Amino acid sequence: MGLKGFVEGGVASVVAGCSTHPLDLIKVRMQLQGETSTFSHQLRPAFAFSSSTAAATSIHLPPPPPPRLGPISLAFRIVHSEGLPALFSGVSATVLRQTLYSTTRMGLYDLFKQRWTDPETKTMHLTKKIAAGLIAGGIGAAVGNPADVAMVRMQADGRLPQAQRRNYKSVFDAITRISKQEGAASLWRGSSLTVNRAMIVTASQLATYDQIKEGILERALMEDGMGTHVAASFAAGVVAAVASNPVDVIKTRVMNMKVEPGKALPYNGAIDCLMKTVRREGFRALYKGFLPTVSRQGPFTVILFVTLEQVRKLLKEF
Repeated sequence: MGLKGFVEGGVASVVAGCSTHPLDLIKVRMQLQGETSTFSHQLRPAFAFSSSTAAATSIHLPPPPPPRLGPISLAFRIVHSEGLPALFSGVSATVLRQTLYSTTRMGLYDLFKQRWTDPETKTMHLTKKIAAGLIAGGIGAAVGNPADVAMVRMQADGRLPQAQRRNYKSVFDAITRISKQEGAASLWRGSSLTVNRAMIVTASQLATYDQIKEGILERALMEDGMGTHVAASFAAGVVAAVASNPVDVIKTRVMNMKVEPGKALPYNGAIDCLMKTVRREGFRALYKGFLPTVSRQGPFTVILFVTLEQVRKLLKEF
């Protein structure tokens, strides 16, 4: 059943990814809010004079940063300024990412389950589920990182001024241009963060789903049907969102940073990004976009596992 597990997981992941793409785009835009704000502490002069000398030496304060928007307000702004199709910017990258990343992680997790499940009890201990999720998620993220970089940039492009937009035509155009302009290694920018996040998400998401599903069935709270799948998957989505959001914020910012010849990078890696983000915006900045994250992870995980269970039924005879 090895190959079938990859097919089942891949189909379910692409369906879930495309269905929840607008929520993921809003999450990315929210995570980037406040990133370019300047935090230099300049002092206002105690007295204001009308003379030209005073005007020449007066200290000009930068304009205040734009107000941070919630997910609903941000969605309306995107639709108003960029059009309704903008909510699906980068959807081709989502398809490629799910095909590479999620197909790999779901298939590997299924292989580990087959090998590590107790033949007598037909269950796998929670620690083994977590270990399987960590390994599968890490490998899947390494495979899918180029598509992840392209997806983040395509989703974030609309927030830039018109002259600074990258205007990628598709995920393949994005990957080609990034590799030509910044080097092939840039396609794995932030890969350590991607791997860490994927390990956390996969371990919390898949292990939680299996554990809660088994608990419901063992206690005969519900039958092995749609209700059980929805309840277990929604809980798994919430756990994954809480665990992964801080890493996701840093990952988004590192992947989205613009590289310009002769200019210093905004961040010198993940730790530098973490320190600057917390210093400038506070610890709560690590949970920017949490509402759309959990709003996206919940439906994504529900669609993922409900679709997976249905695909398994369809392919059961093969």
